[in-house]
Amino acid sequence: MSAYSIGQAARLLGVSSETVRRWADSGRLGMVRDGPGNRAIDRVSVAAFAQERAQGMHPLSESPVATSVRNAFVGIVTGVALDDVAAQVEIQSGPHRIVSLVTRESVEALGIEVGVTVTARVKSTDVHMDTP
Repeated sequence: MSAYSIGQAARLLGVSSETVRRWADSGRLGMVRDGPGNRAIDRVSVAAFAQERAQGMHPLSESPVATSVRNAFVGIVTGVALDDVAAQVEIQSGPHRIVSLVTRESVEALGIEVGVTVTARVKSTDVHMDTP
């Protein structure tokens, strides 16, 4: 089937099931019926909608961000460990835990501390993908 359940679409988009229902009812997401007649969300519609929502928009200001990095994870800082020169910052972005090693100077200059919302931008030559 080429559709997600409402719950699956909600997890993928990082919103509640009720939000997905409202978006589908308003026509922002393509809704279909599965075999038993349950509402489902078209996979192509989810992909296009996710891209549209994330396209260069900063999560807090809703203004465009100029960057060459396409892998952005918005999350909340859950831990900061400072050393003399380096810092380890832990971020929870939806189901993803991201650990970043940066300079202590950067952490202090950006005001990064537990509870702050940040965007982790990842640029790498190696990307591994798994499917369920």
